[in-house]
Amino acid sequence: MNKYPFSVVYEDNHLIIVNKPAGMLVQGDHTGDTPLSEYVKAYIKEKYEKPGNVFLGTIHRIDRPVSGLVMFARTSKTLERMNEMLRKHKIQKKYWAVVRQRPPKKYGRLVNWLVKDSEKNQVTVYDYPRNDAQKAETSYRIVGKLNHYYLLEVEPHTGRPHQIRAQLAHMGCPIRGDVKYGYPKPNEDQCINLHARRLYFIHPVRKTPLVCVAAVPPQAFWEEFLTLDDEKVKPEHLDFRYEG
Repeated sequence: MNKYPFSVVYEDNHLIIVNKPAGMLVQGDHTGDTPLSEYVKAYIKEKYEKPGNVFLGTIHRIDRPVSGLVMFARTSKTLERMNEMLRKHKIQKKYWAVVRQRPPKKYGRLVNWLVKDSEKNQVTVYDYPRNDAQKAETSYRIVGKLNHYYLLEVEPHTGRPHQIRAQLAHMGCPIRGDVKYGYPKPNEDQCINLHARRLYFIHPVRKTPLVCVAAVPPQAFWEEFLTLDDEKVKPEHLDFRYEG
């Protein structure tokens, strides 16, 4: 049994990519709850018997009620290179989202402008530019339907706070359990059915393709949707696919 509350999907001297459980912070906040970053530091310190402080750079974050892949850099140079890749949109991220309402089209690209209320930790979505708003772009496709719910594969093209949650809700398809953005009732565990499923990028040091896939949370509801999975990985990338 894993003594740490995450599973390692990929790890080398430069990067560590883990599958975060829903309900855990990526970085610390006012709650004082132990975040994922501290657990990963403890894991590295123990595994490699490192004295002193462990360097760990957070490359990106996902919301507390969201599960799935989170990337960390093990060196400052790697962090710098990965941040540059993010800035240039050279890291492809795919999420799975479960919604009750069917989107208007099988495929779509959402373009909106978001304004964040920091006090409420919530964003408002607009269909037109505003001086105080950030542009957000997200693509989606319907993977399939199961037990009155639709599984969507979602790809954010920008990295705005709550982007996927807010844009899907604005389209009329709030994510299951996401009462903050209009779903009628919470899930029992207070988390939402949004999962950071896949990452694809060229390793910043090794220069080889990297495909990481996160197992869905170990819940019967989530696991049923695996029957709809139609992900295609190019044969030349199979040697670079990591799952966990």
